[in-house]
Amino acid sequence: MVNQEIKDVIMVGGGPSALTAAIYTSREDLDTTIYEKAVVGGIPAVVDMIDNYPGFPDGIEGSVLAEQMEKQAKRFGAKIEFGDVTAIRKDGELVVLTVDETEIKTKAVLIATGNSNSKLGVPGELEYYGRGVHYCATCDGAFYRGKRLVVVGGGNSAVQEAIYLTRFATHIDLVVRSSVKASEVLQNELKKFVSDKKITVHLGAPTQEILAVNGHVTAVRVNQGGKSVDIETDGVFVFAGLKPNTGFLDKSGIELDEQGFIKTNLELETNIPGIFASGDVRSGATMQIASAVGEGATVANSIDEYLHSLKK
Repeated sequence: MVNQEIKDVIMVGGGPSALTAAIYTSREDLDTTIYEKAVVGGIPAVVDMIDNYPGFPDGIEGSVLAEQMEKQAKRFGAKIEFGDVTAIRKDGELVVLTVDETEIKTKAVLIATGNSNSKLGVPGELEYYGRGVHYCATCDGAFYRGKRLVVVGGGNSAVQEAIYLTRFATHIDLVVRSSVKASEVLQNELKKFVSDKKITVHLGAPTQEILAVNGHVTAVRVNQGGKSVDIETDGVFVFAGLKPNTGFLDKSGIELDEQGFIKTNLELETNIPGIFASGDVRSGATMQIASAVGEGATVANSIDEYLHSLKK
């Protein structure tokens, strides 16, 4: 089935980057439609409190920030619809998207699908997401001043974030499935924190379960030497890797990096003219709301210039 109406720009994903871009493109009277398959606002919409977004000295609830971004985009005329984009292909000067089995044609596309945190897949992880289980130290670490924390993971991100969290927590237990695989520089830095007894490393300790009492996380159960051991904690930060939401681009011809993130030029355009990417799904992104918003403004200008070039 083909929808014959040709849109100016379609944005795939409804997080901060796409919502910001939609504000700008809509203000330029470009017919803008966002397709989101889950929650408008992206990850921030399901985070209890955001404490590092400029303009909110006392922090702001993630759901409130997401709602305000959505309202602002709609005020300028952006259309926000729920739909699952499963394929993208270039057809002449147009781009064709498959949305819920319907093909829709547009002049330009912004891919801002973000990424998903790799999950441990253990009991308690999803139940206490945002309420004791976290995936972003810079976003949520400050809530644990004077508390004890568990960090799960042994790669660069896990070690970096464990070190960062020592700014707030009284002690960090770094739980590693097998061995620490971080860079030599980070491992040497980690040894200093271990020596200062700020971090304890538990090697060969795969996580079995996240425990809670009355809705509050109290411990992480790990398997050490074939025995279940409970490590007491006030919160858990999981850094088992990031998975970009780019699976639907398999046959698109869009160039990805080794980890599956989308490659772009300085104008945030992909290797295919008319297809752009911004936010956390883009290769080299800093994975922060503020930077995603900035990229949204930048890519909106690039899209506007591209559409004007088509008229020449």
